[in-house]
Amino acid sequence: MPVMASCSEESRFVDDLRRRRVDITLIDTRLRGVIQRVTQKKSVVLEDVSEVKSGRKFPGVKIIFGHEILKVEFTVSADPENVHEEQRVQMHCFRKRTADDVLEDGVRSVLIDELHEKFGPAVMHIQEQKVIGIGAEVFGPIAQERLCWLQVATKKVVYLFDILLLGGQAFKNGLSMILENRHILKVADLMLFYNETGGFLPDRVSSLQEVLRLHLKLPPTDLSPLCSKELHRKECPEVWYIRPSPPALMTVMTASVRHLLPLRLVLLDALMSDYTILVDAYMSSYHNQSVHIEQSEWTLPAEAQELLSVRQERMDWATGRYALTEDGLLKRSSFNTQTRSTSDTR
Repeated sequence: MPVMASCSEESRFVDDLRRRRVDITLIDTRLRGVIQRVTQKKSVVLEDVSEVKSGRKFPGVKIIFGHEILKVEFTVSADPENVHEEQRVQMHCFRKRTADDVLEDGVRSVLIDELHEKFGPAVMHIQEQKVIGIGAEVFGPIAQERLCWLQVATKKVVYLFDILLLGGQAFKNGLSMILENRHILKVADLMLFYNETGGFLPDRVSSLQEVLRLHLKLPPTDLSPLCSKELHRKECPEVWYIRPSPPALMTVMTASVRHLLPLRLVLLDALMSDYTILVDAYMSSYHNQSVHIEQSEWTLPAEAQELLSVRQERMDWATGRYALTEDGLLKRSSFNTQTRSTSDTR
């Protein structure tokens, strides 16, 4: 009578398979690669994949469904015990970094690379939030970009969704509802620029580093992960395909969204400043009854009329410090702390 393995025994067995190099025989080909994960449905996720016969390599990871597998063979190295032990140590270090990493400011990063266990609770927690920060990492030419990672930040948790492993099923199981929610606020400094310049638009949107440096006054040490991210994107764009993702890259992805919620508050305060000043001025003059003795009930308050002069002052300030493009947009890169001459603004 066969003995069924317990859940813990099966889990340990599957765990031991990770990082092992194998040859997998399918109906029409034979593949070689390193096991990254074995799912509950016995599908195998391989990395560093190549076709045994031709030697052709496949980029990224490859998912092989259980029903497609005819035979599995573990390749033998010159010193299998040492290699296996080294792989186990590397995997242990990776898990220690990505499982539930708590950052210095108390924000916790959580890796979501499977649809069971953490995925459901993560989606439910995100849906309960009124405001979230969202980031994405893609790979490939603009017309053929492939989403690799989706980062979602709440006040205390940054969720890193591994879309490459989760696949489209992740969106069917909850992510699409989050991204399509009309109540989610998009953080941007475009409207603030529009207000501060009296109605001008910039020639380009600011980078995240520029926005954080300008509005949150973040020191260079906090911005360095974002600079590292841009460097990775330029020098090795396929880095988003690497699995397991290097710990440094996980830190970069977390850093790219963890400041979005504080940034939102600062931008909202700045956008509301005109309204706050106007209300304060109006309420102050309202208490001075002598100002309103001869004023009709429907007359526009003088404080409101001052907005026009404020807008004109801001336009004059903007044209004096930014160069104008042919389309009438302000060149962000041309900002000058000193007032420009009239000929310089054209």
